[in-house]
Parts: sequence; structure tokens; C-alpha cells
Amino acid sequence: MKILITGACGYVGSEIAHRFREASASNRVFGIDNLSRRGSESNWRRLEKLGVQLFHGDVRVSADLQSMLAADWVIDCAANPSILAGTASNSACGPEQLVQHNLAGTLNILEYCRRQSAGLVLLSTSRVYSIESLRSIPLREMSTRFDLPKHIPRQLPGFSAHGVNEDFPTSAPISLYGATKLASEIMSQEYAQTFGFPLWINRCSVIGGPGQFGKADQGIFSYWVYACLKNQPVKYTSFNGRGKQVRDCVLAQDVADLVYRQVQSPNRSTQRVFNIGGGRSGAVSLLELTRFCERFMGKSMKVTKSSKNRPFDIPYFVTDTQHAREVWNWKPSATAEQIIENLCHWASQNADWVRSLS
Repeated sequence: MKILITGACGYVGSEIAHRFREASASNRVFGIDNLSRRGSESNWRRLEKLGVQLFHGDVRVSADLQSMLAADWVIDCAANPSILAGTASNSACGPEQLVQHNLAGTLNILEYCRRQSAGLVLLSTSRVYSIESLRSIPLREMSTRFDLPKHIPRQLPGFSAHGVNEDFPTSAPISLYGATKLASEIMSQEYAQTFGFPLWINRCSVIGGPGQFGKADQGIFSYWVYACLKNQPVKYTSFNGRGKQVRDCVLAQDVADLVYRQVQSPNRSTQRVFNIGGGRSGAVSLLELTRFCERFMGKSMKVTKSSKNRPFDIPYFVTDTQHAREVWNWKPSATAEQIIENLCHWASQNADWVRSLS
């Protein structure tokens, strides 16, 4: 099988490449990456040692993609994954650049799939869900986190005690980032239906794990652990600045495992869109994350607080992965506590590398 991975040198892309190479020596894996992300050049060297053929190129440039080798499947991991991308607070990426990265790039990938009759696995995001609807979820404030009430109103579509499922509203506002990913999903489904190639779409929650180049707006679990190790300050924002907002996390290796299963079954008769995350056992608040890091590292973290609510912040997001469990026999392999503990162990053993991060 021939697999093309876009954004191959990113954290998730490199894990997926490793999964396919590990599964079978007959799998030919090649990738394209523009090396714009911090640390991607080190993943390039690691992948080459695994026998992955890499090309320096950009999915925003149609010619770069169309000159690639023919593939049976494309795994699209190329995106600007920041919720702040395209906003005034992120001067590094304006709205036009964001749309070029996340939507125009997808269109170029879809043209490649059409011409090559290649299947597509699109990695999307939980950020396609309506911010207003997420904020309308009834919550109770506990000592360390926001949590669900004992009885959840039935009038909330796509939501249950398990979390947010694929039927949850995707109405605006969802952020510029979320909008580019939702538009990519729609165009992918239309292309696949019109031109007859297989498609799977995975809406991923926070992805994290050892070796990730964590940032405050992408890879928050890794970022928090590294900040504790380096004695750098962190900040609780929104919701009175108490750090009680909750998100769930899933390992990149678990995402790669699901993608591998999906590629093996291109014609399975089922829905095309799946929510992928850590679920309730993989969920943690920022305050809980802080306390775990402090216990493990034996030090206090420097925490500042801001009660000002940012426009894209949500108090609670937990992924309902029931459909992925039923269709793919897939489930996350680690709890939030296990992920954080492994991150702390790894960071401590690679302290020089962590301190080298800007």
C-alpha cells in the first residue's frame, strides 16, 4: 500500500507514518511538509531512518502536490491547528493565511485524490462545534473543575453524559479556525461523493503525549508540563480565572491506530465522520493539571489569572467516542492521569531538550 501523509513531520503526521511503517515493510510511506512548524526538521531525520520518503513542499501550492508520487491513500495532517489563528491576537497568521493553509490546502489535496483515485483520511477538530451551544451545556462548579449535573436536559442535541457526539450543532460562531476545518469537511464529502473515492473524517480533541512541541494554543497538556519543568509561568483565563475549564486528551499513537484501521476498510457501510478523543476518563481541568504537575515535579507552578472571558474559550468539552468504539472497536488507551504522568516522566528524562524549546 502507498500512503501519502501531508504535514508528515508534524507531531501527529510523524506518528501516523511510524504506525504504517511499523505495520508492514511492504507499506510505502512518503510525505510532504513545508517545515514551518518548530521542531519539524528533527522529525524529518527520524522518519528518514524509518524509510519514509520525504519531500519539502507546501499543500497550498497545487504543483507541489500534483508532482507527488501516486498514492492509494492520503492522510491529511497539514493544517494550522491554533484556535487563535487568523485573529488579532495572533499576528503570526492572519485570516487569509489561515484560509490558505486549512481550506485552500484541502482543496489541492482533494484534486490530488480525484486525479489519483486515492482515498482520503482528513484529520479535523472538535473545534467545529458551536461555541454558543457548548456554553449552553448546564454545568456545576466543583472544587477543582466544572462537571455535569446529575440530570442532563434531553433537549441538548448531540450531548449526553458521555460528552459531545457527532450530531452536536456546528452553527457559527465556531472560530475562523473551526470554520476552515468545517468547510474542509464539507468539501471533502462532496468530492468523495462526486468522484467516488473513499473518505474518513476524524474530529480530534486535544492530542498530546511525549515528544510533542507543546504550545499554549496547541498541545496544552505538553505545554503545561514543560512550563512546570522550566519554572515558566502559566495563566488561567476566562471563567473567573480559576482554571476549572475541562478538556479531554488523546494520544497521537491512538489516533494513528484508528487511521490505520480505517485505511484497511475503505468501503465499510457506516457514517463518514467520527469524534476521536479521550472521553470522560481522559478529561482534566487546568487546575487539576497544575496540581498533578506540582506533585510530580515537587515544586509550585507560577500561575497568573485573568477573569476576562476570551471569545473562543469554552468551560467544558469531553468527546463522546461511542461511534468509533462501535464501528472500529477503537478506544483511547490512556487516561488523562496516565498521559500527564508519562509526559512528566518523559520531560524529566529529556530536560535539556525541553529547556531548549523557545
